[in-house]
Amino acid sequence: MQLAVILRILGILLSLFSLTMIPPLIISLVTNDGSITPFLLAFVIILLTGLAFWLPVRNFRNDLRLRDGFVVVVIFWVGLGVAGSIPLLISKTPDLSITNAIFESISGLTTTGATIIAEIDTLPKSILFYRQELQWLGGMGIIVLAVAILPMLGIGGMQLYRAETPGPVKDTKLTPRITETAKSLWYIYLTMTIACALSYYLAGMNSFDAIAHSFSTVSIGGFSTHNQSIGYFNNNLIELVAIFFMLASGINFSLHFLAFKNANIKPYLGDDELRAYLKILLIICIVCSGYNAIGGDYETIKEALRDSVFQTISIATTTGFTTTEFQNWPGFVPILLIISCFIGACAGSTGGGIKVIRALLFFKQGIREIKRLIHPNAIFTIKINDKPISERIIEAIWGFLAVYIVIFAILLLVLMATNIDFITAFSALSACINNLGPGLGEVSQNYFTLSDVAKWILCFAMLLGRLEIFTLLVLFSPSFWRH
Repeated sequence: MQLAVILRILGILLSLFSLTMIPPLIISLVTNDGSITPFLLAFVIILLTGLAFWLPVRNFRNDLRLRDGFVVVVIFWVGLGVAGSIPLLISKTPDLSITNAIFESISGLTTTGATIIAEIDTLPKSILFYRQELQWLGGMGIIVLAVAILPMLGIGGMQLYRAETPGPVKDTKLTPRITETAKSLWYIYLTMTIACALSYYLAGMNSFDAIAHSFSTVSIGGFSTHNQSIGYFNNNLIELVAIFFMLASGINFSLHFLAFKNANIKPYLGDDELRAYLKILLIICIVCSGYNAIGGDYETIKEALRDSVFQTISIATTTGFTTTEFQNWPGFVPILLIISCFIGACAGSTGGGIKVIRALLFFKQGIREIKRLIHPNAIFTIKINDKPISERIIEAIWGFLAVYIVIFAILLLVLMATNIDFITAFSALSACINNLGPGLGEVSQNYFTLSDVAKWILCFAMLLGRLEIFTLLVLFSPSFWRH
């Protein structure tokens, strides 16, 4: 373990993160909303902390090793959750405790979108913007951004990229150099954000709301500047814009890159994961729309279809925007939507969940086992996009599923031990570990009423989900620390 190298990079990353206080600080100056001091103090504290890490070890320039990469990513995300809470903690509006401020910060950075703030509409504009900014930065991953703009990481950038990139295949690179790959992903991400903001503006949002919601839409975060989320606008066109960009952001960004680079849609047409992603969403949309049209409290089929499609796309992609109180829908539909977030979006996207590629491989492995029972001596190869998948990857995803289930069961029992009913505990944990946000029962509106212990458990679940469990749990393994 190269402690000096780790501290040096953490210092640089924290110093860079301090710059994110400048945009909300400018907004506070322009609007005179009384939040200048929180952001100014946060900027100074985070910058000085970063410099304190960096200065003593600034001359150590060894490349990062694989273990170092895991340590940097985990410590940075945990530290960032704390650092990001500073302006929320200092600000008088909202008046948050340490637990609530850290919860809101981690929820934003992990693009979970679970909030403890009851009256969002009353927040200063600078605070509103800051919450959205946290989600946008966390969406593509601050570490990936760092790899893109910090050439001094050199070869070690790949270790950070592997540790943070979502999905079972960690070595995929769009370009020969990892730095160029990270830059390409952020170019696509930024382009989509600008397009989303313009679309929202043309659809009827004011400029502030358009920019703010583009941040949380493309990042699949779900924070809004209003208590009623997207439902506040009651605008069909705005909902269509949200649906389009939620769908697009849930697709593997490497497909967007290849389609843009080659100026054709062939990368989309030939991708098995994308086809499975769209099929799953279509099936859930049909089920929810049909059930709400028949048994729901809707006057017309058109209204049932509108709300059902929006909520399905929002929940299944783990975005978390709402246009209606879906938790009050009849029968099994609310639970179906919560279950859909377990699958989540595609690998390499900004979405959460287990990822569609893993679900697809689970399904293909199940079919293969059935075929093996019928033909014991036959050899069957699992393929994705007509390319064979190695047994090592198949083993890895089964290991991921096993650990995921065990961790989920343990955290669920611990949550229920804090006197939370099953529906609330299950939906809250599902929403946090899959980086969704809204839940059922006591957390259908916000998470404020939960105990501090429950909030810390859910913070841990959010980080587990964002770092896909193993990246965080590997640090708890004794073998990781052995030389």
